[in-house]
Order: sequence, then C-alpha cells, then structure tokens
Amino acid sequence: MSVTVETLEKLERKITLTLPVGVIQSEVDARLKRMARTVKMDGFRPGKVPMTVVAQRYGYSVHYEVMNDKVGEAFANAANEAKLRVAGQPRISEKEGAPEGELTFDAIFEVFPDVKIADLTTAEIDKLTAEVNDAAIDKTLDILRKQRRTFAQRAQDAAAQDGDRVTVDFEGKIDGETFQGGKAEDFQFLVGDGQMLKEFEDAVRGMKAGESKTFPLAFPADYQGKEVAGKAADFMVTVKKIEAAHLPEVNDALAKSLGIADATVEGLRADIRKNLEREVKFRLQARNKQAVMDALIAKAELDLPNSSVQAEVDRMVEGARADLKQRGIKDADKAPIPDDVFRPQAERRVRLGLVVAELVRGNELHAKPEQIKAHIEELAASYEKPADVVRWYYSDNRRLAEVEAIVIENNVTEFVLAKAKVNEKTVSFDELMGQN
Repeated sequence: MSVTVETLEKLERKITLTLPVGVIQSEVDARLKRMARTVKMDGFRPGKVPMTVVAQRYGYSVHYEVMNDKVGEAFANAANEAKLRVAGQPRISEKEGAPEGELTFDAIFEVFPDVKIADLTTAEIDKLTAEVNDAAIDKTLDILRKQRRTFAQRAQDAAAQDGDRVTVDFEGKIDGETFQGGKAEDFQFLVGDGQMLKEFEDAVRGMKAGESKTFPLAFPADYQGKEVAGKAADFMVTVKKIEAAHLPEVNDALAKSLGIADATVEGLRADIRKNLEREVKFRLQARNKQAVMDALIAKAELDLPNSSVQAEVDRMVEGARADLKQRGIKDADKAPIPDDVFRPQAERRVRLGLVVAELVRGNELHAKPEQIKAHIEELAASYEKPADVVRWYYSDNRRLAEVEAIVIENNVTEFVLAKAKVNEKTVSFDELMGQN
C-alpha cells in the first residue's frame, strides 16, 4: 500500500489512515470473548456471563482500546513504509464522510529534521590546557591540614588574629530594633575565613577575651537575608574566648592518618598529584567539550521539532518543581512556572542533541564497551573501594546509559578538535578550579 505524505509546514506532516470497520469489530468481538472467559459479575458463575451482558458492560472501553491500538499500528506501519523519522506523538482525528465500511483518520505529526553541518575545518576553537604544579599540591596539603587542625585557648591578654577561632556574643539592631538572626550567644567562627561579613571580622580582629565593642555594619544589597539586605545596622560584640589553631605537620604521620598506602610525605604528595591530575582532566574535558558544542551549534543548520522542544521544556519544569519540593516549598507541584523561562535552554538542548546524533551516526562515534569500562574505572579510582563503585555502575542500566552519553560526547569532542583549527590556551590551576 502506497502512503501519501502531505507536507504542512517545515517539519509538520500529515498522513491519512484508513481502517475497515470489519477489522475493528472483529478485534472487539475477539477481546470481549476472551474477557468473558474470566470476567466476574454478581449473579453469574465465572466464565458463564452472557456475551450480551459482557458487551453491554465493557463494549465501549474495549472498542476504545481497539481503536487506539489499530490506529496506532496503522500509523506506525505508514510511517515505516514512508521511511519517516517521527518526532513526538501524532495528533490523530477522525475524518467525516468516509466510504461505507471504512473509518478514516488524519494523523498530523512532526519529523526529525535533516541536519546540515558545515565544514568543521573552518571552525576555530580555543582548547584549554592546564598542569598540576607543586603550588597546587601545597595548596591542597594546606586544605587537608586545616581539615585536621586543633585549637588551644590563647592567653587572656592575647588579641584575636586571622586563623583563630573566637567565641562571641553579639546583637545587631536596625533603627534601634533587634532583627531576626541578629542576635546570638556563644557563637563561634574563624577570623579571616570569610564566614562573617568583612566589617564584622574587622571589628573582632585585634580584640581580647572579655572585651566588647560597638560598630556599624552595612548589609550588601544582595545579602541572602532579604529583610536586612541593603540596610545599615549597629552591632555590639563581646569576645568570650579566643583559640589559636594548630595545624598538623606535613610528615609521615599525617600521610598515615590520611590512609596513604605509601605512608611517607613523598607518597602523600604523589597521591595528591594523581587525584588533582584526574580532576584537572575531567574539568578540561568539560570546558573543552563546551567549546566544541558551541562551535557545532554555530556550524549546524536545522529546524527544531516543536514537540521535542516542548517535551524538553516539560521535563525541565518538572525538574524545577521537584527541586522546589526538595527545598520544602509548600505546594511546589502547583507552583506557576512559565514555559518561557526554560524555552531557550530547551531549544539549545534539542538542537545540540540532534547535531551530536547526526555526527555520531555519520562518523561511527558510538561509545565502545571498552571506552565505557575505562571511563567507569577512572571515575571509581578516587574512591576507597574502586571495585565496589564499578559494580555499582554496572548494576543499573540507567547509570550505564549516563556514562555512555558522556563517552559519546567525549568522542564527538575529540573528533571535532581533530578537524577544527585549534588554539591551545594554557590556564592556571586556580583559574581552572575556580579558586582565587
């Protein structure tokens, strides 16, 4: 049977489906007969309910199911025969004036677009590189030492300085009134650690145990506490205790306490380097991947299926509602979230997905089993029991699919970088890691 496909607009198509009434009715009768063998009704023994009663009770719902099944089957067959790649679900409506003994339906749907990717050798991409140096290892060592620091009370006449842990009472007032969250007793913080606003730290720095001080403090306009953001307050603070921090020495004992197999300083530094190099590799991959994807979008020409974009918008809205619910927002499932908030991002995701799929299909960039295995093992290497992590990934098809998607994106990234004009740009370790 030849299928006539009518182009409506860009990616929108229409197919007319015809179904014999007799086929529908035969399937309805067959299903009702099967149902009659097991259906239970008051006043009848199982399997002895008359067909007329079964048809009266279930005929409409069975007819509806059969129509859906048969129309869906007819549409799938027609789309396959016409070699169409259907995007989303078709909108199917019954037509009036069908010949006697037949039912006619119009199926309106979208197809996936033809993706045209321009010559990638004309693309220009900045590829980032970075290395782990001794300074990065030293900084990580300092972080590890701070995580294991101990505190000892300073002498009564000692002044608070950066790195000290202070215990204070404080009270802040705006226009003479104490505000919510503006008062605390026995509150501890580390001076110079950025936990408190700069004016607060500046006021406490240099104070001694037992001293009190009043000082003004201007809350930033973007302060997280909206009720005080942009306002000026007067604070009174009393220092009750000052404790000096003691950081452990970088020695074999520290290496042993951190569980390093080679419990030496050299072994500790080597372990830190290995972990940092792994993290640097992943971050460089992410940054370079983003640059490649931006270049791909710029080089691709295609129309977007509205159904795919809307499906992505719906997923993002549901994700936003789930996030609100997790934060404890009341009635998060009913929160008014307009589609337009997510539409640009949804369009980019759909566009990128179609372009990447075309590149993968045309250049055999699918993830190979050995690539997936290598990526999982690399992810697992930073854990205490890598074998358990590997089993965790392989025990769930969804997790495996996520890894497969990452490997495919990495393959696409390498493919594009091999063709494009690449400008290598070295960035510092701190810049890559987002540190100051």
